Amino acid sequence: MPLDLLEVSGTFFLAVMPENKGFRKMEVKLYVGNLSFSTTEDELRTLFAQAGAVAEVALIKDRDTGSSKGFAFVTMGTQKEAEAAIKQFNGYSLGNRQLKVNTARPREESSSNNRSGGGYRQQRRY
Repeated sequence: MPLDLLEVSGTFFLAVMPENKGFRKMEVKLYVGNLSFSTTEDELRTLFAQAGAVAEVALIKDRDTGSSKGFAFVTMGTQKEAEAAIKQFNGYSLGNRQLKVNTARPREESSSNNRSGGGYRQQRRY
């Protein structure tokens, strides 16, 4: 049987995996938006556990201030649990805010040539 290294809450475990060639983790990442800035990862984990196994909760914070940006990613154990969470919690009121819950989209690749935003640019004079 093949072995796989798994991480659970910062601890690594060596696990025996089934010899099924089609075996893959079926975890599904959900986007959770419109969060109150006081919402914690523990609150989200407890809430989403009502729909099934929660593999991970990542509350997105501002890197400079450490304060919440008002959204998170919750990874559910299976597709069925993810669908149940979306059905149960999209529009759910938490902290006087209606949650937006849907399947997370893959992060778009950013090109170094396609930068937008401010900053000083020296104009060339020919």
